Amino acid sequence: MERMSFDLAQVPLRELNSFLHQDAPAKGVHQVVVTNPDGAHNIAVGLDCPVEVEIVGHAGYYAGGMNKLASITVVGSAGTGVAENMMSGRVHVKGFASNGAGASMHGGLLVIDGDAGLRCGISLKGGDIVVGGSVGSFSAFMAQAGRMVICGDAGDALGDSLYEAVLYVKGKIKSLGADAQIEPMSAADYATVKELLDAAGMQHDAKDFKRVASARSLYHWNAEADQEY
Repeated sequence: MERMSFDLAQVPLRELNSFLHQDAPAKGVHQVVVTNPDGAHNIAVGLDCPVEVEIVGHAGYYAGGMNKLASITVVGSAGTGVAENMMSGRVHVKGFASNGAGASMHGGLLVIDGDAGLRCGISLKGGDIVVGGSVGSFSAFMAQAGRMVICGDAGDALGDSLYEAVLYVKGKIKSLGADAQIEPMSAADYATVKELLDAAGMQHDAKDFKRVASARSLYHWNAEADQEY
């Protein structure tokens, strides 16, 4: 058995998730197709086997959250927290993503073909996020590690309280957050952007992107700053 299909109009979500956690690895199932998701929350959460999951339609909150090893594709849009706390593997949203996409990711690759909402990549701890469209305000807030490629525009306070994560933006940045700054692109940066765009299957010229990284003025407490940065 290598392929299974689940119609969520006919079977409960609990049955699908139970199969993905227990039966798929035990029975050697390599691909699972989910139809009629109808915006259900928590689809394919916490997977820890190298299975391919295709969700044909729109997913609700936390689709692909805590992913490890699996490759999950949403052929539609995704609600809040898609790929939240992902460890490894790949999550690909072919539509749009709501707030908090890729929040607290540790590893893996999140690809969003359309726009992402507020706080995309918030508290990013590793891994890569590639957004084909624009991102909302406070994206990459307190991002500690990892990389983000934004092919569209960015909203207010991009990279607020940024640590060691690096952001690459092609379009306009409405404003930078505290301690974030635009830096010159190096040859290594151009190579990184190309690598991530290739991995996401997107066609852009790496030379059109800007690098945003931390100015590191928040790394140490400064009593004389009077909370102004």
